[in-house]
Amino acid sequence: MRTTGLLGGSFNPAHRGHRGVTLAAIRALALDGAWWLVSPGNPLKAGARDMAPLALRLASARAMARRAPIRATDIEAKLGTRYTIDTILALQRRYPKRRFIWLMGADNLAQFHRWRDWRRIARTIPIAVVARPGYDAVAHAAPAMGWLRRFQRPADQAKSWTTWRLPALVLLRFRPDPTSATAARAANPDWTRQFRHQSRIPRRPLG
Repeated sequence: MRTTGLLGGSFNPAHRGHRGVTLAAIRALALDGAWWLVSPGNPLKAGARDMAPLALRLASARAMARRAPIRATDIEAKLGTRYTIDTILALQRRYPKRRFIWLMGADNLAQFHRWRDWRRIARTIPIAVVARPGYDAVAHAAPAMGWLRRFQRPADQAKSWTTWRLPALVLLRFRPDPTSATAARAANPDWTRQFRHQSRIPRRPLG
């Protein structure tokens, strides 16, 4: 079976922090690759006025993933799923010969208890949490971590994640990168301009 990390997000826009942390996770977990799930609309960010159209965010993610074992995809839009648990279940059904692990930053762990069926997510797929500057303390004190802590696995056993009994959580720590989508938009408010042409280019489906 091929092993694949799943990193969901708005990618508004994708930036070097996304790329760096994904490549580090691929190495730490001995993955064959990773998929970036560019969200058609994050329920926790509903109504965000600075959210670019999906096609442009996808184009930025594909550009940032270039020449790396990373595939940026809008498969959630194609599946018609809105919540992470539905996406995971659909991907497991569609790709039975792949083993998936969910990747997320400590900022998402801090609000994981707000995700729909978050305990079911943890019982369905192993989770790797990547430390992020400024979020570690609040993530460790979060309600979800209070429940997940008993299922935490040592980071030096991360490459064995396919053998873990679920729920299973591993905390990964890499060289911190302070890059954020908010900072990227502030530095280049017109970032979507460069992706308007790429957003019209068809891409081959995941396989």
